[in-house]
Amino acid sequence: MAIHRVWVYASAVLLTIICSIFADKTVNSKVGVLFLQVLDRGYYQEGFRSFQETYGIITNTPITFSTNLDDHPDRPRWLRFTQRTAYHDGMLYGTPTSEDTGQRIIEVTAYNRKTFETTSQNIIINVEQPKEFKFPYQVEFFVKNRDVEEVLPLEVQKHFMDRVERIWESSHFSIINITSALDRGGRVPLPIEGRKEGVYIKVGSSTPFPSCLEEEARPDELCTDQLGPISCEDIFSPHFIINWCNITLIDKSIPDMPDADIIPGDGVLPDGGEYNPPSNSLENRDFFLDYVVTITVPLAIGLVLCLILTYIMCFRREGLEKRDSKTSDIQLVHHHSIQDNTSELRDLAKGREGLRPLSTLPMFNARTGERAPPRLPFNNDTSRIPLVLDQQ
Repeated sequence: MAIHRVWVYASAVLLTIICSIFADKTVNSKVGVLFLQVLDRGYYQEGFRSFQETYGIITNTPITFSTNLDDHPDRPRWLRFTQRTAYHDGMLYGTPTSEDTGQRIIEVTAYNRKTFETTSQNIIINVEQPKEFKFPYQVEFFVKNRDVEEVLPLEVQKHFMDRVERIWESSHFSIINITSALDRGGRVPLPIEGRKEGVYIKVGSSTPFPSCLEEEARPDELCTDQLGPISCEDIFSPHFIINWCNITLIDKSIPDMPDADIIPGDGVLPDGGEYNPPSNSLENRDFFLDYVVTITVPLAIGLVLCLILTYIMCFRREGLEKRDSKTSDIQLVHHHSIQDNTSELRDLAKGREGLRPLSTLPMFNARTGERAPPRLPFNNDTSRIPLVLDQQ
């Protein structure tokens, strides 16, 4: 029985090792056109065949992805990756340039956040140079009510392109690039329902710009107080809210002519000879005025402060003396009262038969005129009676 359990466990481990490595996948991409590769969670979940899953327990586990170049820690500079949560598919997207042509191997590693299993796959991206540049007229829209994960799916891209086709009145165009507003320096929105990050969508076409977009892109248009062209706004809203103040038109139909006056050199500076320092410009300068200002100003301030202090200490002594005399008189009275009371207590300690101190006598009785305490019937020796009881 134990041997059977060991065999089942070894089979499960071997099945995990075999299924944890997927075959390489080859995809093609063109320079100047948006590339998108969806990392399907359901596809990679098939590689997580752990010991518990061999008994038919397959759950919708959270999966996260890590992408990097083969034998490198990061991705190519043109390739981005996004995944909203561990329960959403991952997306590799970006637009390669002419400098990125060739083959790139992207290593994708999927992590099972419950069982800590991993599975990997290599995605081979062949970046090809197009035969001709087909999209010289490019427009970049800023969509305020969308996140980049919401625009990358193909059905959403098609929905957006249908709106652009109605404005452009042409079908010869394509999406060139999609960029999150956070990658352009935008702020992270507040965690309030309906707040989105925003996304930039660049569209290219072989036909010139429509008049609707040319009017909006004029520099003399005050777009701060208007919602945008009525015809364009009606076509995109309410699914895509476009910021018409942030629209950009790029015309690459006319190639840039190099400046004929600039002649490139060999990169070596000409020999200018020995260094000749400039003449001493401070040779004839007079520093007497600077010296006077530096010395006299602090001395004048110190003299004024000294005069103020002298006035207070010498001409304001009368008020200080009066205040000090009053304070000393009060202290002397307090000292004499303490001394008298101390002497009286010492006299009482010498003998109990003497007269009672005035401090222990009761107050004068206005009705009877008596100052002596009443006689107590039970004891004539009042020195042994407590002071509080004696005064009652």
